[in-house]
Amino acid sequence: MAQDTKSAPENRADEGPFDADEANPARPYVDLGGVKILPREGLQLRLEVEEGTNRVVAVGLDFAGSTLQVQAFAAPRSTGLWHDIRGQIREQIAAQGGTLTEQEGVFGPELIAEVPATAPDGTTVTRLARFIGVDGPRWFLRGVIAGEAMVSDDSRAAVEELFRSVVVVRGGSPMPPRDLIPLTIPKTSATPNASTTL
Repeated sequence: MAQDTKSAPENRADEGPFDADEANPARPYVDLGGVKILPREGLQLRLEVEEGTNRVVAVGLDFAGSTLQVQAFAAPRSTGLWHDIRGQIREQIAAQGGTLTEQEGVFGPELIAEVPATAPDGTTVTRLARFIGVDGPRWFLRGVIAGEAMVSDDSRAAVEELFRSVVVVRGGSPMPPRDLIPLTIPKTSATPNASTTL
């Protein structure tokens, strides 16, 4: 497969993740600028802020005993980024002494990473993470899943459905491919690191 072909489920436009033009305008999304999140019972939302710049760089969603981190990037109109980005993730995980398995999932090719980490008591543990990605119209949405969804079918299905419900708002302004689509703090949230239960 060519490195720049788009990677997305065939039913993406109907089932998500959605482009802003495809989203149901009647749904009560939480507007974070570059992405919109659909509130649901038990969902906690965290904005991940870059130190020094105070730029919001990712949205963290705690749901069904799991975490889902989402980031949206600008992409070319006709080509995708996911095939290339998987190669970069592979290099990063290898540099951390981790191992990766590539598999076919509901969103297309995905990576399962096992990364050594230090537990609070100082022992070395293995962290499991699942990297998923979808190429949309002029955007790429990446998700990183950890927690219960790595071992529980019910939790995995809930988190996959959460990822599918994300709306990407690319906007009309020109952006270089791979630039993060800007995220903003919702008007209701006073502090950048606010954790909000939706």
